[in-house]
Amino acid sequence: MTTAAILAELQTYGSEQTKKTLMNHGAREPFFGVKVADLKKIQKRIKKDYQLALDLYATGNSDAMYLAGLIADDAKMTKKDLQRWAEGAYWYMLAGFTVPWVAAGSPHGWDMALEWIDSKKPTVAAAGWSTLGCIVSLKEDDELDIPALKKLLDRVQKTIHEHPNRLGYAMNNFVISVGAYVKPLSANAIEVGKKIGAIECDMGDTSCKVPFAPDYIKKSIARGSLKKKRKTCKC
Repeated sequence: MTTAAILAELQTYGSEQTKKTLMNHGAREPFFGVKVADLKKIQKRIKKDYQLALDLYATGNSDAMYLAGLIADDAKMTKKDLQRWAEGAYWYMLAGFTVPWVAAGSPHGWDMALEWIDSKKPTVAAAGWSTLGCIVSLKEDDELDIPALKKLLDRVQKTIHEHPNRLGYAMNNFVISVGAYVKPLSANAIEVGKKIGAIECDMGDTSCKVPFAPDYIKKSIARGSLKKKRKTCKC
């Protein structure tokens, strides 16, 4: 399929109600307001397509950019590709989901994430923390740099309240991911979450709330998260 054909199809799935909801969360024009369930219909048909994913992301249309993450061939993504995507991720669904999913599945995710968390651009930094959170949920504990992750937990504890809104939200989610998926650091993450406490985040005109890390970690563990890693973060 061509980029133009997919954009035309996306337009047929768009709805004003979905568009309004997404704009309340930070989306901006151009986009059609397509539900994720409808994006997955296209994903199921295409499966993976490296070049098409790049082309869709380059349109700047949020619906197409999200779909790009779903069909991206993560293993083929270069560092330049990932950097371009991170720089273009202007709102949280792209910075917190699309880019991290693809980066975490690529060979460059860890290194890129460590660079991104030092960015002065909040969306890029958020993509970095979210990528780290995805990585720990995918890789077995013996493949992870446990000492480095512990230092990152300490960094979050010391600095998270300097970064409100979606960046702080992403840092909080990193703590949750480590606590839920990394057995050697689970107890440590719970303690960090307790010390962090409540996080300030402007969720727009929505009823969404920031999860309290210790409670969320314990619920995840009860569901078996420490016993089995995820196969993919894409959803």
